[in-house]
Amino acid sequence: MTQLDERKLDPAVALASLDPTAPREPHRLFALKQGDCFAVADAYGDIRGAGDGFFRDDTRVLSEFRLTVGGRQTSLLGASLSQDNVLFTSNLTNLPMQSVDGRDIPQGAFHIERVRLLWQDRLFERITLSNYSREHSAIRVSLHFAADFRDMFEVRGSTRLKRGMAHAAETDATSVLLRYDGLDGLARMSAISFSQAPEHLTANRADFLIAVTRRSSKVLYVEVGPEVAEAPNRDRFRAAAARARFGMRAKRRHGATVHSSGRVFNDWVVRARADVALLTTELTTGPYPYAGIPWFSTAFGRDGVISALQMLWLNPGLARGVLAFLAQHQATETSPFSDSQPGKIMHETRKGEMAALRELPFGRYYGGVDTTPLYIHLACAYADRTGDMAFIDSLWPSLCAAAEWTEEASRATGFVTYQRAAESGLTNQGWKDSIDSVFHADGRIPKGPIALVEVQGYVFAAFRGLAALARRRGEDDRADHWDSRAEAMRAAVERHFWLDDLGFYALAIDGAGEPCKVRTSNVGHLLYVGLPEPARAQMVADQLLSASFHSGWGLRTLADDAVFFNPMSYHNGSIWPHDTAICGAGLARFGERESVVRLMSSTFESAVHFNMRLPELFCGFTRAPGEAPIAYPVACLPQAWSAGSAFMLMQACLGLEIDGWDNEIHVTRPRLPIGIDTLTLRHLGVGETVVDLTFQRVGDRVVAFLADRHEGLVPLVVRT
Repeated sequence: MTQLDERKLDPAVALASLDPTAPREPHRLFALKQGDCFAVADAYGDIRGAGDGFFRDDTRVLSEFRLTVGGRQTSLLGASLSQDNVLFTSNLTNLPMQSVDGRDIPQGAFHIERVRLLWQDRLFERITLSNYSREHSAIRVSLHFAADFRDMFEVRGSTRLKRGMAHAAETDATSVLLRYDGLDGLARMSAISFSQAPEHLTANRADFLIAVTRRSSKVLYVEVGPEVAEAPNRDRFRAAAARARFGMRAKRRHGATVHSSGRVFNDWVVRARADVALLTTELTTGPYPYAGIPWFSTAFGRDGVISALQMLWLNPGLARGVLAFLAQHQATETSPFSDSQPGKIMHETRKGEMAALRELPFGRYYGGVDTTPLYIHLACAYADRTGDMAFIDSLWPSLCAAAEWTEEASRATGFVTYQRAAESGLTNQGWKDSIDSVFHADGRIPKGPIALVEVQGYVFAAFRGLAALARRRGEDDRADHWDSRAEAMRAAVERHFWLDDLGFYALAIDGAGEPCKVRTSNVGHLLYVGLPEPARAQMVADQLLSASFHSGWGLRTLADDAVFFNPMSYHNGSIWPHDTAICGAGLARFGERESVVRLMSSTFESAVHFNMRLPELFCGFTRAPGEAPIAYPVACLPQAWSAGSAFMLMQACLGLEIDGWDNEIHVTRPRLPIGIDTLTLRHLGVGETVVDLTFQRVGDRVVAFLADRHEGLVPLVVRT
C-alpha cells in the first residue's frame, strides 16, 4: 500500500510533472464534462499527457490525442467553447508542408476545424479539412494517441509501487482497442474508432491520406469510448450533439435566470450559470455539483454544500439534491482510515483504482471537519427558502445524527476540532487543507486537535437553524437544547478567539489551547453566519476591506503581513472567489452593502480578464493600473463554487431573501452592481408561484418591483 504524501494533494505539485515547453495554464485549457467523464485539452484540441486527458471514473483513458497535418503541428487561429459548454471548437490552419506527391503547400491553404463533445462515456470528434488553395491536394493527416490508464491521483503526482497490466493494442481496419487490467480486477478499455480506414494504423498512430479538391471539404469522424461501437459517422455525431445539448438545456432551465442592462455582465452571468450546469451531475439522489475540473471532478461534501448555498435563492433544487446524496452517504461506523464516525458527513468520494484498493482513503473519505455542520446549515437554509417541511422530515434522522456527531466532537474542548485518525489522511481538514495553511504568528505549525474559527461559526449556525426546525416539528425540548448550544458556541468564540491586540479573531486554537494569532479570511465566514457582536464585526469588516486583504481583484486568504504570506501560494495569500463571496455575504449582513458592490465589481472585472470564467483561485498580487489578475498555474477551471460566487455576491448586493414559510420576498437596502441600471430575475420560484422581479436604478436609489401580471400573488417587502 502506498502511503499518501499530502504534498501530492496540492495541485501545485503537479507543476513538477509539466513539460516546460508546453505550459498548461488553466485559462488556456478547455474542459468538457458529461456524467462521470471529462476531457481537458489545449486550444489546438490536443491532449499531450501533462495534467490533461480524457478521464472516466477517475482514470485517464486517453493521455495523448494529437493531430498533425502534412507531418507538422498545425497553426492555431482560435478556440472556443459553445455558450452551453457542450461543444469545443478549435480553428487551425496548416504550416508550410508537402502534399503526398511532394508538391509544396503554403501556410494557410487549408482550414482545419476540430469540433468535440462528450456523451454517454464517449468522446466524439469531427475533423473538417477545407482546401482554399488553387490546387487539388492529397495530404497526410495523422492522429497520435495513447492511454496510460493512470489513476487521477497518479496524474496529480502520487507514486505507486505496483500497477496492473497494460495489454498490447488490438487493431482492425477502422479501430484500435487499448486495454488495462487493474489490480482491482477491473478491465479498463479505450476504443478509438474512425469513420474511414487509415492508410496505416499502429498502437499509437493512425495515418489518413485525404484528397481534397479545390474549394471543397472532407470530414473525418472519430470516437473514443469504453468499447468499439458502430463506425463513427455524421448521423452519430449529430445525434450525440443534439442529445448533449438537450440535456444541458434541461439543467440550465432549473431555477430562476438573471438578465441585466449590461451586455458584458450578462455574458459573465450566463457563463457562470453554464459552468454550474456543466459540473452538475444527475445522480440517483438528484443533481449534484461536482467540485471542479480536472482535479476534483467528483462529489465533494464541502464544495457541494457551498455551491448549493450560493445557488439556493435561484435554484433550491440543487440544494435538495446535495442534501439527499450526503444523507445517503452519511457515516454509520468508526474507521480511522477513512476518518469516519457515526453521523459524520462525507468529505470526498472517488471511483479510481487506487481508491478501490485502499491505497488512499478517498474512496469514501470523511476527513472534513466542517462538512457536517455545513450540511445541517444547508438543510436549515433550504427549509427557510422553500418551506419544504416534508423533505426536512425525511432528513430528520440524518440531521439528528449529524447534530449528535457535532456535539460529541466538541465535548472535550467546547469546540469542534480535528486531528487526522490515520497517517494516510489529511493533516488539515478545513477548507484550507494545505499542510501549511494553519500556523502560529511566528510560523510554528500547531499541534492538534485544532479548532478552526470558521468551523465554530458553522456549528453556531447549524444549532440555531436546527432549533428553529425543531420548534416547527413541536420538539420544544430539542429546540431549547440546540438554542443553548448555539449561544454557548457564540459566547465561547467571543471569549477564546477574539484578539484584543489585533481587533480580529484568531485563525484557530491549537491542542494546547493557544490561539493562532494570524489574520485570515476565515473570519469573514463568521460574519456570514452572523456570530460576532456588531462592534467586533465592524472591526473585522474594516480590516477585510483594507489593503492587507483586498488586493483590488478580491479578498486574499491571508493578510499581507503574515509570516507565510505568499500571493502565489495555494491558501496563504491567493484569492479564492468563493471565499470572497462568502466574506461579501457576511459584510452585507452587517450593513456593508456599498463595500460589497465594489467587491462584486472587482470580482466581475477579474472574470472578464479570465474570459468570463473565474478559476478555482488566482494569485493575490495587488492590482496595478493596466494589469490583469495573475493566474494560479494549475487551478481547476471550471470550478463550481467559483462559478457560484457570482450569484452569492449578487444576492448580497440586492439584499434579497425569500421566506419560504410565508411565501414572501424580502428586499433590504438593495444595490445594483456598478454600471448596471436594471436587473431582472425571471421565473423566480416562491412557494408554488413563479414571478419576475426587477431591480431598477432611479437616481441614487434602487427600487424593486414585480411584473404586473404577478401583482398580488406574492408579497414583496422592501426595506430601504
